[in-house]
Amino acid sequence: YGFINTCLKSLVIEKYGEETWEKLRLQAGVQDSFLTFEVYKDEITMQLVDKACKILGVPADTVLREFGEYFFEFCKRSGYDHMLRTLGGNLYEFIENLDALHSYLSLSYQASTEVLFLFVFPQEMNAPSFRVEKHEDGSMHLHYYSDRRGLCHIVPGIIGAAALDFFNIEISMEIVDQTEEEERTGKKEHIVFLVTQNPVFSYKERNEFSSSPQYLAESEKQIENQLNKEDLEKAKNTVRDRGSSVCPVKKSHWKTIRGIITLGKGKLLRGFDPVYPKSLWIDAKTFCNGLPFHMVFDKELRVKQAGVSIQKIVPGLQTTGICLDHYFSIVHPEVPFTISSIQKFINSQFVFQTRREMMPESWKQRPMLELRGQMIWMESLQCMLYLCSPLLRTLHELEERQMHIADIAPHDVTRDLILLNQQRLAEMELSNQLERKKEELRVLSKHLEEEKKKTEALLYAMLPQHVANQLKEGKRVEAGEFKECTILFSDVVTFTNICAQCEPIQIVLMLNSMYLRFDRLTTVHDVYKVETIGDAYMVVGGVPVPVPTHAERVANFALGMIIAAKGVQNPVSGNPIQIRVGIHTGPVLAGVVGEKMPRYCLFGDTVNIASRMESHGVPSKIHLSSSAYQCLKYKNFEMTGRGEIEVKGKGKMHTYFLIRNKTATENEIMGRP
Repeated sequence: YGFINTCLKSLVIEKYGEETWEKLRLQAGVQDSFLTFEVYKDEITMQLVDKACKILGVPADTVLREFGEYFFEFCKRSGYDHMLRTLGGNLYEFIENLDALHSYLSLSYQASTEVLFLFVFPQEMNAPSFRVEKHEDGSMHLHYYSDRRGLCHIVPGIIGAAALDFFNIEISMEIVDQTEEEERTGKKEHIVFLVTQNPVFSYKERNEFSSSPQYLAESEKQIENQLNKEDLEKAKNTVRDRGSSVCPVKKSHWKTIRGIITLGKGKLLRGFDPVYPKSLWIDAKTFCNGLPFHMVFDKELRVKQAGVSIQKIVPGLQTTGICLDHYFSIVHPEVPFTISSIQKFINSQFVFQTRREMMPESWKQRPMLELRGQMIWMESLQCMLYLCSPLLRTLHELEERQMHIADIAPHDVTRDLILLNQQRLAEMELSNQLERKKEELRVLSKHLEEEKKKTEALLYAMLPQHVANQLKEGKRVEAGEFKECTILFSDVVTFTNICAQCEPIQIVLMLNSMYLRFDRLTTVHDVYKVETIGDAYMVVGGVPVPVPTHAERVANFALGMIIAAKGVQNPVSGNPIQIRVGIHTGPVLAGVVGEKMPRYCLFGDTVNIASRMESHGVPSKIHLSSSAYQCLKYKNFEMTGRGEIEVKGKGKMHTYFLIRNKTATENEIMGRP
């Protein structure tokens, strides 16, 4: 499920940052987000783990162990804390009941799950299985069975985190055996861990208690000596009296419990010894009716007795002595149908499924019935008791098998689970729909953001950014005065003649080729493109953001224009086009004109003079006014005087030609590497 991949993503982001996750997912070729209850392929998780090892430079077992530790915390934060905490009172019980947790989750998620504290995998995969053996020295052998290889290193991470958090003990786990499990079908991997545990004391506990075995033993004796011997004797007498009584009354019963649990001073008894009747006070008929889904079979799998409901569904069970494996197959755990295999996995929950060929004709068109329950070995009878219930998830599954709630015993919580799970599945479907909508909104939001950036880029290409932002906010843009800036005009020599001899499309292609080169240069030299009209191109330096180097920027841009124009072909002659460039420096007034297709325009005599410098210029030359010359005079530019010329509307003016930049190379001028 996506829950796993979401956890892995959270781990990477939390410990290594967003950039590492982005790099990881791109290399793994997976999406950025995962739906919690959506089933994803195993390959996605394995690919993410593999790429994480390479990117982080750590071995797979380290990554998996770290993931296991983090996954435990992730599950707790996701609301599974109480479910995990109540599995057992100690680590042994906790591990022993993991398979039961898997079984419950398979009902909740309506799929077989591979869950190692919710380590969930798709429906066609089998759940891992755990078997634990406790030794006298306190160590344990944990047997881990799984369909997929290479994930066993997650187990120490999760089990270790659970031991520390729930039971305040530190454990060490090492692999002592790793084989192909022959006893289980499907050739599952079988890993045996040696689990050793040591108590963990807080600083305060270390001051109050000694962790030495001698101290603990002495403390135990002192506690036992403090117990009220008189109350203990009373409790024993009460138990003895109850054992000999034929019809114990309720008062006597509770006295017994109080006598066993509380010994006068509120001390808890360190052990518990159950009391059994001398004979069983229930007859066979009541037993079979009260437990309608149960079976007793011997070492040869011969059925000795069965509950009434299971007899009704599988009539063959009414024949005493028939072989159980003729009518049922074991679905979980995947073991051969022999008494020795069942005894080996007796702590696991067993799931039986009816065999279609042995069912009555009326059942053959229905889905097969599955039973889930526990095995209890009865040593005195040399028989196995299978206490079970129908494995049903929803009312729909109940109806498919033409069964009713009444077929299940009133005390059996399966009745409640079916009804509750029906509601839960509806809630999960609603949750899935909400998650899908959330994901759709996230994708749409991402696309909207991308489109917004494109729109802004287009807007900022037409107007200065601060002006565009003011207009977006509905504010009025005031005209601004700039005391000194440098303006450039350029046009194509003999453009009118070229237009007369060419097709319009050829003119468009020529101008587009030229303007693309010029536009790139505006970025290189950080000048503002004001507008283009036909073949005329206008830029300004020092507007809309005043800068002291406005003249140098425009001068370098002009030198780049002359070089770039040589790469544009004249569609008439086939030769490179020629351009005239004019530059002038002076004050201007700048502002936005109009509401529809607004433009950022420059006003003032400086604009007119710059235009005159261009129109009175020489092909492939950069014509400078005297003010522009003064700004560039001491800036490492080579310039030559043109002398006085008659300028229309301005009279005689002393002008100059810009030749080159003495310190910059052509590649630097053109912005090439």
